[in-house]
Amino acid sequence: MDKPVVVKVGGALLENATALQNLLSALQTLQQHRPVVLVHGGGNGVELLMQKLGLETVKHQGLRVTPDEHMPFITGALAGTANKAICAAAYALQVKTVGLSLFDGNSVKCDVLSAQLQAVGTPTPDQPQLLHSLLAAKQLPVISSIGCDPSGRLLNVNADQAATAIAQLLDADLYLLSDVPGVLDGDKQLVSSLTQALATQLIQEGVIQAGMLVKVNAAQAAATTLGHGVTIGDWSTPDALVQHASTNNKHDYGTFVHAAVPQQEVQL
Repeated sequence: MDKPVVVKVGGALLENATALQNLLSALQTLQQHRPVVLVHGGGNGVELLMQKLGLETVKHQGLRVTPDEHMPFITGALAGTANKAICAAAYALQVKTVGLSLFDGNSVKCDVLSAQLQAVGTPTPDQPQLLHSLLAAKQLPVISSIGCDPSGRLLNVNADQAATAIAQLLDADLYLLSDVPGVLDGDKQLVSSLTQALATQLIQEGVIQAGMLVKVNAAQAAATTLGHGVTIGDWSTPDALVQHASTNNKHDYGTFVHAAVPQQEVQL
C-alpha cells in the first residue's frame, strides 16, 4: 500500500457546504493515487452548542476546560453532528466513508492531559489494523477528535494532536487545512518552506502571530513528533492539494513546515 495521507480540517469547513463538497471530491481523486484519512475538529459547533445550552466555557492557560458533564454534548457535536455531516456530504458524492472516533478499533489510546483540564485527552497511536483494512478496501475513514481512556472515560482531544497521532499510526504525510493558503511573510507572500530558524525569525518580527502562530506551533509540534515535515494548506484549493500529495510535493501548495532539528550536544 502506498504511503497514506492524513488530512485534518477544522469545524469551520462544515459551515461552507460548497468547500466541503469540493474537498471531498478532491480527496476521492487523491484516493486513486494514495490512501486518505480525514480527521476533523468542530470547535465552532461545540461553542455554539454550549451557548445554546447555557453552559459556560472556562479556559485554563488558554485551553478549554472540559467537565465530564459536558462530554455527552461535545461527543454529540463532534462524533455525531460534525462527523455525520461530513459522511453524508461524502455519501452524496458516492465517496465510500466510515465515520469513526479515535478509539474505534483501538486505533489511538488516550490519557487525561491534566487534572485542571478535566476530560481533555492526549493521544498516542496504538493499533493500525482497522484503518489499514479500511484503506485497503478503498474506504475514506472520517475520524472525529473524541478519544477514550482505558477506564472508558470519554475525552475531548485537540484535533491537530488527533491528526498527528493518526499520521504517526499510519506513517502518513500530514496536511493541516484551514481557510488560509499557508504562512505569509512580511510582504504577504506565501512562504513555501518554513524552517525552525525562519519560523523563529518571523515570530520575533511579529509577522507570524495570532491564529497563524497557533497553526505554526501545531505544525511544528506535529512535524517534530512525526520526524518529517507537515504541510499547512488551504481547503479552498483542493485541486492543488491533490497535485501536491499525488506527485510527492512536486507542485506548489501551502507551506511545508520542517521538523525541528535536534540540538547537538556541545563537545568540550
